[in-house]
Amino acid sequence: MYTNKITLNNGVTIPQLGLGTWFIDDAVVADAVKAATEIGYRHIDTAQAYGNEVICCEL
Repeated sequence: MYTNKITLNNGVTIPQLGLGTWFIDDAVVADAVKAATEIGYRHIDTAQAYGNEVICCEL
C-alpha cells in the first residue's frame, strides 16, 4: 500500500493517496468505501457537491 503522507496548511497530516468517490454510483459507493478501508485506505474524498457524503458516512 502507498503510505506517503502530506501535511495540510493547518498542520494535520493525511494520507496522500485517497479514494475519490465523485463518479461512484450511490448504489455501490458504501460498498466501495468499505472495501477500500478493509485494504488500508484512510483518506476518503467525499463532498456535498458529489451528493454522496451522507451515503459514505453511514458505514
